[in-house]
Amino acid sequence: MCYRETKDKKYLEHAEHIASFILHHPNLPKDLVPYWDFNAPNIPNEPRDASAAAVMASALYELSTYSNQGTYRKTADKIMESLTNYYRAPVGEDKGFLLLHSTGSKPANSEVDVPLVYADYYYLEALLRIKKLNEGKKLF
Repeated sequence: MCYRETKDKKYLEHAEHIASFILHHPNLPKDLVPYWDFNAPNIPNEPRDASAAAVMASALYELSTYSNQGTYRKTADKIMESLTNYYRAPVGEDKGFLLLHSTGSKPANSEVDVPLVYADYYYLEALLRIKKLNEGKKLF
């Protein structure tokens, strides 16, 4: 977003470094839906965070429009496939939330393995972004 607004390359490079850190982290699960913390002590027996995955997917879609690395869009697609197939709430259940299995703050034992409104927000944002990209439209 900083790069979008300023066109300053340092922001694009920083975003690419962040993406690289996340996507190459040894504790990132194969389905690309992270644990609540990359260094959580009991991985793989730790809660997942669908909200973090939704944020990642949405950001990667935007980053794919600025960067020459085609892997960002493919990775975002894989994240969205995981969220849709394994983390989405059944229609009409879970009080209308879209995504299950998010974590707000495990150290505070707050919002652990629950649906979160911001998870749904970024999931919808990512869905709208991929729709625009598939239609050949600009995101902004």
